[in-house]
Amino acid sequence: MRIKYKRASAGLAAALTGAAVATVVATNAGATPGPTVHLGAGEHYAAQVTRTEYGIPHVLAPTLGSAGYGYGYTFTQDNLCSLADAVLTLRGERSKFLGPDGTVDNGGGPATNVDSDTYFRSLNDAHVVERLLTGRNAPSKQARELVAGYAAGVNRYLRDTGADRLPDPTCRGKAWVRPITELDVWRMMHHLNQLGGLSGFTTSIATAAPGKQNGTAPAPAVHNDIGSNAWGLGSDVTKDHSGMVLGNPHFPWSGMFRFYQVQLTVPGLLDVAGGSVFGTPTVEVGHNHDLAWTHTVSSAQRFTLFQLKLQPGHPTTYLVDGKAEPMKQKVVRVPVRGKDGTVTEVRRTLYDSRYGPVIADSWGADSAFAVRGSNVDNLRDVDEWLGLGRARTIGELNAVQRKHQSMPFVDTIAADKSGTTYYGDVSVVPNVTDAQAARCVDTPEGHAMYPRTIVLDGAHGNCAWGTDKDAVQPGTFGPSTAPQLTRHDYVSNSNESAWLTNADAPLTGFPRIYGDIADTRSPRDRLSHQMIADRRAGTDGLGAPGFDLPSLQGAMLGDRELTAEMAKSDVVAMCRANPSLTATDGTTVDVRQACDVLAKWDGKADTTSRGTVLWREFWLRAIATKPGVHYLVPFDPEHPVTTPNKVDTSTPGLRASLADAVQVITAHGLALDVAFGDTQFTDGRIPVAGCTGAEGCFNITNAADRTLRDDGTYGPIEFGSSFIMAAQLTPDGPRVRTILTYSLSANPASPHHTDQTVLYQHKQWVTERFTQDEIAAGGSASTIRE
Repeated sequence: MRIKYKRASAGLAAALTGAAVATVVATNAGATPGPTVHLGAGEHYAAQVTRTEYGIPHVLAPTLGSAGYGYGYTFTQDNLCSLADAVLTLRGERSKFLGPDGTVDNGGGPATNVDSDTYFRSLNDAHVVERLLTGRNAPSKQARELVAGYAAGVNRYLRDTGADRLPDPTCRGKAWVRPITELDVWRMMHHLNQLGGLSGFTTSIATAAPGKQNGTAPAPAVHNDIGSNAWGLGSDVTKDHSGMVLGNPHFPWSGMFRFYQVQLTVPGLLDVAGGSVFGTPTVEVGHNHDLAWTHTVSSAQRFTLFQLKLQPGHPTTYLVDGKAEPMKQKVVRVPVRGKDGTVTEVRRTLYDSRYGPVIADSWGADSAFAVRGSNVDNLRDVDEWLGLGRARTIGELNAVQRKHQSMPFVDTIAADKSGTTYYGDVSVVPNVTDAQAARCVDTPEGHAMYPRTIVLDGAHGNCAWGTDKDAVQPGTFGPSTAPQLTRHDYVSNSNESAWLTNADAPLTGFPRIYGDIADTRSPRDRLSHQMIADRRAGTDGLGAPGFDLPSLQGAMLGDRELTAEMAKSDVVAMCRANPSLTATDGTTVDVRQACDVLAKWDGKADTTSRGTVLWREFWLRAIATKPGVHYLVPFDPEHPVTTPNKVDTSTPGLRASLADAVQVITAHGLALDVAFGDTQFTDGRIPVAGCTGAEGCFNITNAADRTLRDDGTYGPIEFGSSFIMAAQLTPDGPRVRTILTYSLSANPASPHHTDQTVLYQHKQWVTERFTQDEIAAGGSASTIRE
């Protein structure tokens, strides 16, 4: 459908071309009221930004460019320092301003500044993003307008405020706080796409050299538990037969991959609200009037390795079909600031193959490894997220995904107001069929790593990726191969393969590179399906059967631990029968008090729960011990949600783990029944609920350490539940509750730095304002003209 959005928005455009004004709006929420700001029209941009409770911005504009302008300005008010730091990283200038020895996490673990700069400068020197901006699948005119406006809005705020007067002391007056370009924003989008792929090899690409032999098992650096939970709930399981969506991304609590909450409205074209990754101008998890969607990190692989057979005596030449091919060499120059302030230049030679960059790991005399990431050629996702924001039905959403095929490392879960739900992993996946894997995974290293990591034999040219006929991007699978499911009961995903999207309708027939079929599910995924089953039956203590907003919110923040539900009673029985257990160091430990604590524990990871710490210290040790946790009832693919079960409490490792847990907790001066919130909290000492996936939590929270630190805490929260959205799509419009767990602003001086975190502590939610009447209903307004 073609929408003439400029004409439809003409009245708004006229209203916004006057002098800049600011309107202060009083809200009814008891939180710090936010302003409604008409940003000056500038050359061709004009936007109205209304901040409601907790500072949440609602951008109203006549064009996509102006919407981007308002969004860029508003985001920068809250998070300029984070954005400036990300731009510094993507330009490859951290060493120039901050020195070479600091570290930065680009999404695959920490890398030194100089390694990070080398990696990004190699991409920038090759003009990777510029090539994609002019290629066959280049972004549309509308996408470019949005990005251009966003960059202009960022720069308008910086120009108005000045680096020396920034409200955030983190970067106030810093030389690296500078205007940004449209290219910086596109680089942000491109880098986001590399999560789970090339960015995990940052250090390995930057330090590759012949014969370096850095390690023996090449693999990307990854964060455990980074991912998401997602539910699409249909008319068969909701009380009013509407569609509902639960979005629960698990992402970092600091750095460039935090979420921001926003609404973008361009009358006649776009009206979408939800969460957006820092520095990106689109809503990536959200809803419009009729449809809601979310994403989880899919189990599909986003790269493959190629093992190169080197020509004897020539470590930078490899053989393909018996013919020698020299590696392409390029010198990357990185400016580096010394301790005395002098800037010198570090030069590194990087190596490339027909398959992709050569990595440091296991580069020996006979072989080396190259990595190819599937998203290196993907810059289509701005258009796809704009399309999702405009889609009204599951059918329209599916058409958008088939057109763009740009979801970088995520699958999509959605529902519309008719009560139809959808799951699809229509994402950018390397085209490696099972038959090709059987033929081309033929080296000892390849066999050892398959299927966790696919290592193809680079000595054979026919082991390169294939291309489906319906694939937009060469080297990938098309939508006809991707696992997809439409239902009227539910679809779900918790970072497992598509096989158990619905427990009653397992998906099969997709290539193994998308994930395993009929395999053991993680405790988190099993709990997800169990929570849905319990709600359908009304056995979870949240009211009559079926989902509505209160029960969906209650289920999300119930903080259940599946491992406790499966094993606590048996462990308590073992403990009572053996009041003394032998620890790993041979010490005899009295565990009677531990028995009592676990028996009284509510089996949850709430901040007020007493026993959670003891269970964590015990369980994480037990699963890491052999023999530790062993199930008497093994996994049964006919009963994947309820198996394996029945923990064998006779194993020596399990018993020693309980004794070790008692020793560790008491050695830290803590009571065995210490409240969980006394050990897991933010830097500001705000207690945070939730636990790790290994413990069987649905509501993921990962602190710096999984076992107690010397100070008796788990350290600051690093990642976990971030932008949580519970959306109900009624005939009268969306009803939505949200929580941005770490709050809107990374600025420690902002009133919106921890306000939603306090809500999260108390399991409270924000009632979203979506319509213009709801947004305006925050209270009376007064106008200040400039």
